[in-house]
Amino acid sequence: MAIENNIKMYRAKYNLTQSELAKKVQVTRQTIISLEKGSYVPSLELAMNLSETFNVSVETIFYKQEEKE
Repeated sequence: MAIENNIKMYRAKYNLTQSELAKKVQVTRQTIISLEKGSYVPSLELAMNLSETFNVSVETIFYKQEEKE
């Protein structure tokens, strides 16, 4: 099971660059890049900061993707 996210979609919706989003949630641009690529699972604090920034629930941004057998 993998954790997927909609960060890139919401970032585009809010017309934010990776750097601008990183500044808003107090992380580096590299962290945002890694999140969008799915190679980094955020802390609960970061997930909550992202949900507040986009005004949606954490579950709307992050979701479980069942792996195919």
